[in-house]
Amino acid sequence: MTAASAPIRPIALAAVLALPAVLAHQPCRADDPLLQRVLVEGARAGELGVHDAGSAGTVGHKLLALRPLARPGELLEAVPGVVVSQGGGEGKANQFFLRGVSLDHGTDLRTTLDEMPVNQRSHAHGHGWTDLNFLIPELAARLDYKKGPYSAREGDFASAGSAAISYANRLTGGVASATVGSDGFARALVADSPALGGGALLYALELLRNDGPFKRPDDYRKANAVLRYSRGFANNGFSVSAMAYRAHWNASDMVPQRAVDGGLVDRFGTLDASAGGGARRTSVSANWRRSGDAAASRVSAWLIENRLDLYSNFTYFLNDPVDGDQFNQPDRRVTGGVNASHTWHRHAAGRATEVTLGLKLQNDNIINALHTTRARRRLATTRADHVREASAGLYLEAHTRWSPVLRSVAGLRHDHYRFDVRSDRAANSGKARAQLASPSLNLVLGPWGGTELYFNLGNGFRSNDARATVARVDPASGLPADSVPGLVRTRGAEAGMRRVFTPNLQGALAVYRLDFDSELAYAGDAGTTQAGGPSRRAGIELAARYKIAKWLSADLDLAYTRARARSGARSGLQSGAQSPSHDPGARFIPGAVEGVGQFGLVFERLGAWSGALRLRYAGPRPLTDDNGVRAGGGLTLSGRLARKLGGGLRLELEGINLGNRQGAASAYFYASRMDGEAAAREDVHFHPLAPRALRLTLVKNF
Repeated sequence: MTAASAPIRPIALAAVLALPAVLAHQPCRADDPLLQRVLVEGARAGELGVHDAGSAGTVGHKLLALRPLARPGELLEAVPGVVVSQGGGEGKANQFFLRGVSLDHGTDLRTTLDEMPVNQRSHAHGHGWTDLNFLIPELAARLDYKKGPYSAREGDFASAGSAAISYANRLTGGVASATVGSDGFARALVADSPALGGGALLYALELLRNDGPFKRPDDYRKANAVLRYSRGFANNGFSVSAMAYRAHWNASDMVPQRAVDGGLVDRFGTLDASAGGGARRTSVSANWRRSGDAAASRVSAWLIENRLDLYSNFTYFLNDPVDGDQFNQPDRRVTGGVNASHTWHRHAAGRATEVTLGLKLQNDNIINALHTTRARRRLATTRADHVREASAGLYLEAHTRWSPVLRSVAGLRHDHYRFDVRSDRAANSGKARAQLASPSLNLVLGPWGGTELYFNLGNGFRSNDARATVARVDPASGLPADSVPGLVRTRGAEAGMRRVFTPNLQGALAVYRLDFDSELAYAGDAGTTQAGGPSRRAGIELAARYKIAKWLSADLDLAYTRARARSGARSGLQSGAQSPSHDPGARFIPGAVEGVGQFGLVFERLGAWSGALRLRYAGPRPLTDDNGVRAGGGLTLSGRLARKLGGGLRLELEGINLGNRQGAASAYFYASRMDGEAAAREDVHFHPLAPRALRLTLVKNF
């Protein structure tokens, strides 16, 4: 057994020792009282027979609605083990952490809304850019999540996990709300889904402003709208949707610790008051479903326009002592795609089989650049590119129930990518292709007396930025550069268990290993590729849900990961600067959070009252690959309290960071030079946790 798997050795041994006892149980019959109660009370009791891994799950609208949220992207923290933070103030895409992978702004966490991809390929700031600020949480009907490369359906960006958010087609009633809160927070929302032409017309409009706690207010303003017409049901029907989002903001980027210690700025200050940005997203999409006894078909199509204009400065005067290091990253793109699948159902010889053939097509037409600027005034162009990136993924997946206690999911996926880069430097222009086959196998044993066991194996992949696949010259230094492969293989293995102890208490356990053939990443802030060798993550996850009483429930999620490079190559991946390597044999992976956890209490139907408390733990992590500099972890507590007032009115009080913890939302270690410093200095640069914030909302249901 390797050192990387040492932390999971006791759990694996326990699972093996427990297996005979579990197998000794009689299979659950269809009329088993426990199983019947689980099926009837599924939302509060269990998910036996539904998922193919102990780490997969679904979160419904009710639980999503009760989560306190500082910003929309934190909805993904409903996925056990996911940590969502912010490194540049409001408006900018969140930073994500899962299974020891520092996902930066979305790489390796595939995120979709109604099957539309949210991850943006070959982005100006970071490959996989996942901006969820256009999300309206009140419309989220469910969130389905998977972890690891065990599903042939997912594909790119899904090696650590995937999160699929679905908007509702119909609301239970109209809603209008107005919110005011700390630090200039204000929000208004109106949404409804009246009947129209045999279907429903869903509409929603959101307006928001937030200054934040910073000395230079964020002045984040956004307008967000959704219009959808639907007919039928989830398995037999269709919907057509249009969405539009606009925002602009002042950035509150990271500050060096020495600037705070020396009194130059406080935790909420800035060293470049002209940083900021603007974003917009416009989309049209359609979904169609048909289901019968023998077959089912699904087709979805979308066209998305995204724009970002981002001004940042992470190193201040390191590279340019006169004009400073501010840079601008404009990105404009149109993304089109189609997902189609057909499933055949067959029942014969005591077996039930579903075979699904699916096709995913996507094309991105991208224009982006990297400019040096001063106070948002352009000084020079480091690089400018026109990128066309197209992909086709074909998959075949077979679900077979061999007996009442054994089922399997076998999948095979083949992806083909085409990269076409037209750069302002001829040496960095060109075309490239890449293709990869990804098999997967999932075995599920059970249920036996309320227990299921899962064994998962699979190959996946992560794509690289298109510009890196044809690069020959470093655009900043002019030195020769090596191109990289378009697709990098990932490999995963997992053993899990789900147990329904009573209809009110269930738990899930997963032990996993995830290998990346390369930690290469395109650094949009520098216009080059950061090198990194192969890596391995090994860890354990535990999730439990307990319905304490009719009005009170609790949940607990814990995860630990050991992340290490598998060679001496540097694996520091970060937006803004490279993490220095102090030891050629260093194997730690900067930004890999080692432990995370959440504990939540939810109460409802307690007269006119309802609410939730959520305690969140984000553990320590190395900031250098020799583990010489680390970021500490900490707890934050947030909550929501609501009271019905009658007449369709409800008053809600939401508190973020109730303990007013002073920590870092994100932290990196690299060299910078402030104005007036004689030389560069390596230091921890951090973005602070927002202080305690209170928000009061008046809701009218109609």
